[in-house]
Amino acid sequence: MVINVRQVVQVRLLPTPEQASALGDTLRACNTAASWLSEQMHTAGVVRKFDVQKRFYAELRERFGLAAQSAIRVIGKTVDAYTTLRANLKAGNYGPPGSDRRRKVEGTPIRFRPLAAQPFDARCLSWQLGDAGRPT
Repeated sequence: MVINVRQVVQVRLLPTPEQASALGDTLRACNTAASWLSEQMHTAGVVRKFDVQKRFYAELRERFGLAAQSAIRVIGKTVDAYTTLRANLKAGNYGPPGSDRRRKVEGTPIRFRPLAAQPFDARCLSWQLGDAGRPT
């Protein structure tokens, strides 16, 4: 019998100035890509993750130079943002149907701040372990 155990840990990154610059550039590229993808999804009316991935994945990678896993994470983040928006609209958080505020929200694609959070996981990061078994 094989039992898989996942352990979630919080880590503090201590990047060199060059690594910090690369992480910042990656973060800005991911958020620029997410804003672009949001505009494409809004225009095309495509909101299902599978459909978005099928339609925009290759262009997203090519246009923004994203790695495969980063592109998937950008798609997931953007689709999740639209899921939250739809839930808020359904709950009436932007006013009743036909109100000015609601029309504005429905008619505007979601935008992502340049330094907005971006999910990273073990497939996006690599660890170089030092002698003590701690990340270096």
